[in-house]
Amino acid sequence: MIQKKNIALCIVLSIVTCGIYGIVWFINENDDCNLVANNTEGTTGGIAFLLTLVTCGIYGMYWCYKKGEDIDKAYAARGVTPPNRGVVLLVLAIFGLSIVSFALIQDDLNKIADMDAQVRQ
Repeated sequence: MIQKKNIALCIVLSIVTCGIYGIVWFINENDDCNLVANNTEGTTGGIAFLLTLVTCGIYGMYWCYKKGEDIDKAYAARGVTPPNRGVVLLVLAIFGLSIVSFALIQDDLNKIADMDAQVRQ
């Protein structure tokens, strides 16, 4: 089960720590997306971050698109119509608004965590 995160707090911490918390958030989001989408063959958060560094951010754009697909798979597995966010997340990343992509991904992860919590009750 994934943990819900306060999106505003994550953004503020990312800014206050000059991006260090943003790295932690990126890694956690990657692992959470893999978990909710039951993606056992997906890259780990650490590898995704390393690839983003090595490719000067290009992998990070691809990552946004792929995490949008993972979110869609997670919604579909729970019987909910997926939001099809992959292209939106990619466009935001291309225009340098990756933090908005992170926030949208986290919002979807929080919704999925709520769905999973309701099922467990």
